[in-house]
Amino acid sequence: MPEEMYGRRWRRARAAFLSGHPLCAYCARMGRTVAATVVDHIVPHKGDFDRFWDENNWQPLCKLCHDSIKQREERGTVRPGCDAQGVPLTGWN
Repeated sequence: MPEEMYGRRWRRARAAFLSGHPLCAYCARMGRTVAATVVDHIVPHKGDFDRFWDENNWQPLCKLCHDSIKQREERGTVRPGCDAQGVPLTGWN
């Protein structure tokens, strides 16, 4: 990940985005109210500047959701939630 992407411009954009989107999107879907502290790229940017700066590709997450659920999603191992029997969803089938 290029260091220059996460400089002053990003810090300002991140702060502005979180100011306008203060709650974790994943927690909200689970009925919880938790402050967002991370601006996540919905589709990983992988160094693509256009995707990196596309605010339509940003979502507010708490650190716990970003570092757990989102990482598992990106590896393709878990979807958040459970089926009707309470079994955690896995993969993307």
